[in-house]
Amino acid sequence: MVKKSEKQADVEELKKEITKLKRESSRKIKEFESQVKIQVEDIERKGKEIEGLKAELQRRDRLLKESRKVLFRIKKESSSRISTLELKVKKVLEELRKKEEDLQEGKKLLDQRDKELIRLREEVEARDQQLIAKDMEMEAYKKAGEERILELEARVKELERKGEGASTVTM
Repeated sequence: MVKKSEKQADVEELKKEITKLKRESSRKIKEFESQVKIQVEDIERKGKEIEGLKAELQRRDRLLKESRKVLFRIKKESSSRISTLELKVKKVLEELRKKEEDLQEGKKLLDQRDKELIRLREEVEARDQQLIAKDMEMEAYKKAGEERILELEARVKELERKGEGASTVTM
């Protein structure tokens, strides 16, 4: 009789441990899923920022090319008409100088955006690596928890069988 109650106590203890492990495993998995979700949202937000920066970069690049074409055309026209348009050429050259300054400012801004784009790409890549590591960690933890649960359930069944065998022998 004493052995039966000890075995039942062992079985109950193992069942409690299984329940505790299941709860803890579920909690950990939810934490990992929450972390992954946050990081995915962050990556998506950064991706949208990158797309916006790319569009801005393309627009400014197009403006730069167009401005250079305009500059080339104006210089060509002014050189062919220099004798009759000397005053006008001076005004145009002054405007061109201002546009060139604006272009330089735009180029500086583009350079800054390029650097920001590179930094954001590196951040996204780092986050991707973190997500991969978290996924692997979560899978390993889940697998270990499931294996432990299976072991404990097998042990409970074994103890229950022994407990049933012992109860039939004592009767």
